[in-house]
Amino acid sequence: MERKIPDFSGTWEMKSSENFEELLKALGVNVMLRKIAVKAASKPLVEISQDGETLSIKTSTTVRTTNITFTVGQEFNESTVDGRPCTSLPVWETDSKISCEQTLQKEGPKTSWTREITSDGKLILTMRADDVVCTRVYERQ
Repeated sequence: MERKIPDFSGTWEMKSSENFEELLKALGVNVMLRKIAVKAASKPLVEISQDGETLSIKTSTTVRTTNITFTVGQEFNESTVDGRPCTSLPVWETDSKISCEQTLQKEGPKTSWTREITSDGKLILTMRADDVVCTRVYERQ
């Protein structure tokens, strides 16, 4: 039986964010940079295009724009939220949730992220650094 792949595509606006500054702190980001990052990342615009299990995600803030493209089940190179290079392996955790372990190329906390489409159509991004969890909820525009 072929699995139904959830539709992540669209333009997403953040509606809520919990623990983002705590996440940056756990990553060792200094206080000045944290303040700038928290302010800049308070209204990110996320644009996702999708072709089957390949997703391209563009996240735009007032400070910077990041682009990642990956295929679920294949390793790819990206950077952690604080800019550290890492190798990531996204896998399906559930039918509507992609889970991704990040392997840092240098020492640092254990980091990962998940992206999930909820039954009511929201996108939930969860980022982890060791025991700190940051949850961001987005709605499709």
